[in-house]
Amino acid sequence: MTVPPYQIQELITSVFKLPESLLQGIQIRCGQALGSELYIGCSNGELMRFALQGASTGKVESYTILSRQSVPNDKQIEDIVLLPSISRALVFSDSQIHFYTLPSLDVVQLIKPIRHVITFAVDQHHLKRPAPPASEPPHHLKPVDFCVIKRNSLAMYSLGQRLIYQKEIPLPNSGTLACRIGSSLCIADKNFYNMLNLETAEIFPILPLNQDGDAPNLPVEPFIVPTGEDDFLVVSWTGSNSMGLFLTPSGDPIRGTLTWSQHPASICLELPHVTAILPDGTVEVHNIDSQSLAQVIPPPSDNGPVDRTRLVSSVLGYIVPSNQHSTKLRKVPVNLERSPATKSE
Repeated sequence: MTVPPYQIQELITSVFKLPESLLQGIQIRCGQALGSELYIGCSNGELMRFALQGASTGKVESYTILSRQSVPNDKQIEDIVLLPSISRALVFSDSQIHFYTLPSLDVVQLIKPIRHVITFAVDQHHLKRPAPPASEPPHHLKPVDFCVIKRNSLAMYSLGQRLIYQKEIPLPNSGTLACRIGSSLCIADKNFYNMLNLETAEIFPILPLNQDGDAPNLPVEPFIVPTGEDDFLVVSWTGSNSMGLFLTPSGDPIRGTLTWSQHPASICLELPHVTAILPDGTVEVHNIDSQSLAQVIPPPSDNGPVDRTRLVSSVLGYIVPSNQHSTKLRKVPVNLERSPATKSE
C-alpha cells in the first residue's frame, strides 16, 4: 500500500475568541510557524502568537494563544517572515515592513518601518539559518539580506542589530512578486517573469505569465517558489492548463515540467513534492523528480472546514499536536531488585 506524502490536520480549532457578531469580515490572511510556535496575521491588523502546550492528564497537545496585538493603523497583515538566526520577524502591512523580535513579538524600537513597499524578498540562504545558541552574543550574528521592491526601483538592505541600506537598482517595470537566492532575484511584473542579477543589475525576461493567444490580456497570478536547491519554480498559464517550470538563475530550464488543469490558487514546495491548491479547493501533490501526481485531496464538503486559500512553507519546520502520547502511554509494573548492603572494612 502506497502511503500518501501528506495529511491535513487542524492546528487551531478557533483562532478568534469573539462573538459571531464581531467576526464579520475578519479573516486570517497569513501565517508562519517555527518550532512549537505559530504566528498569525489577520485582516483587521491583529498579530497573534500561539504556542504548543504539552499533553496532560485528560488533555491532548494543543496550541494556546500567548499574545495578540495590532500593527499600526490596524491595517490588513499581508505577510509574516521569520528570521530565527537574528531573532527577528518581518511583518508586511499597509505597504510597510515592520520589525519585531522573536519570539515575543516586541516592536524593534530602534528600526523604523520601511514604507512604500510593493513586495519584498529575503535571501533564501539566510532564511534557512537556524536560531543561534543562547550564549551567542548578538553582535556575532550574521546579518540577513533582503530586497524591497518599490514603484520604480529595488532597494537592498542588510538586517542585524541595525538596518543597513546597501544600494538601489532602477526597476522601470516595478514588480508584483519576487524571490531571492543569493545574488539572483526572480521577479514578476505585470506580464513576465524576469531574472535580475543583484551584483551587475542586469535584468532579462524569461517567461510570460500568460501564454494564451486567445486571451492575451487575461490577468494571471504569478508564482515564484524556491526549491531549496538554487533554482526557482515559476507557473505560466497556456490557455488549456498551467505549466510549472524549474529555472536556474541564468534562466535555463531544469528538472522537468509540471502541469495543472486549472491555474493554482496557491503553491508550496518541500522537496521532493510540490503542493498546489486549485480554485475548487482540491489539493494536488506532485513529485518533482518524476513529475507524477503523487496525491489528490478532494475539496472540502459544504459542511466541512473553512475554504482552503493559501499554502505556507515553514523553512525550518514546526511541531504538530499529537494525541498519541496520551493514547499510547500505559502504566507497566516494574519489579525492583534491592542490592544487598556491602560492609566496608
